[in-house]
Amino acid sequence: MLLPERLGAGSRVPELPGVLTADDVIATGRAIAAAQQADGSIGWPDGHVDAWNHVECAMALSVCGLTENARRAYGWLAAAQQPDGSWPVRASSGRIEEWYTEANHAAYCAVGVWHELLVTDDEDFLAEYWPVVKAALGFAVGLQTPRGEIIWRRRADGTPDNYALLTGSSSMYQSLRCGIALADYVGDPQPDWDLAATSLAHAVACHPDAFADKSRFAMDWYYPVLGGAVRGPQARQALEAGWSTFVVPGLGVRCVSDEPWVTAAETCELAMALDAIGQSDRARELVAQIQFLRADDGSYWTGWQFANSRYYPHEHSSYTAAAVVLAADVLATGAHTRGTGLYRAAAAGPEVWLPGDPVACGCAVTPEGARR
Repeated sequence: MLLPERLGAGSRVPELPGVLTADDVIATGRAIAAAQQADGSIGWPDGHVDAWNHVECAMALSVCGLTENARRAYGWLAAAQQPDGSWPVRASSGRIEEWYTEANHAAYCAVGVWHELLVTDDEDFLAEYWPVVKAALGFAVGLQTPRGEIIWRRRADGTPDNYALLTGSSSMYQSLRCGIALADYVGDPQPDWDLAATSLAHAVACHPDAFADKSRFAMDWYYPVLGGAVRGPQARQALEAGWSTFVVPGLGVRCVSDEPWVTAAETCELAMALDAIGQSDRARELVAQIQFLRADDGSYWTGWQFANSRYYPHEHSSYTAAAVVLAADVLATGAHTRGTGLYRAAAAGPEVWLPGDPVACGCAVTPEGARR
């Protein structure tokens, strides 16, 4: 994996001149910390917690230098992990509300742990959390099909569901890349993860038929690029193709194509995808556009219903604040910020994604469409 620069604990909080000052970013981090519960969990506005958004918040806390809060968040992650390596999809006040478990929720802890190592250089932290990552990625890879896509969840009775999601599989490609980097770092190679990542990238880049149709969601549009499976000309073409469908000039990105509703989290994630393919100026414009959703305390409204000119939902969400912080970190100007290049680095790999099992996916010869 092409490793981003490891900047360590002495690096500065990021800022975007003309958009966000370092103090603004810290205020947003403190708004996330204010939502943290006594057990370390960071949930949605309704109080429920899922591991994916929780880890995203932990990463943002680290970027803001709020290391103690970040470590409490990772402490919750370790304590709440199930014996099979997963996390319940929905928990609240320590009580499991929904028992099925999602593969991308589990896998994302690898991104968080790798990010924490890059930001802090804390090898003791890595030693403590490597078993958590190893079990979590084992759970996710256990849901991979021979073609390469990863089934999105296990039901409450332990059986796998019967379809995969493009956004989730794209995110899990990045998670696997981070897991592979962690395995190499600790000297515990996981060759099965290399094969899983290659097969997964091929499925994402070359087999849209492998995934349930969720094309009305913006995340299915940009996540193959953000996660790293699609880059180069194919990435630029894909983002251009969906631009007029999802981007509302001056306001940001629609959550879904058929609703007059822009959301700050999707806008910032698209910004990170754009930066990963070298379109940083365009990315900065998007982050600047959604600052009208910023509240006085540094938190962010989730979204804006522009047909009715009102906030929708009427809430400030911690995961939205986290997306803003991470986008600011990626796009920060000047040297020695806490930016780690995490999203740019996810795509290190061959120019053409080869299928892990050509017979299973039907690609006896790698199709031209596999070229990034």
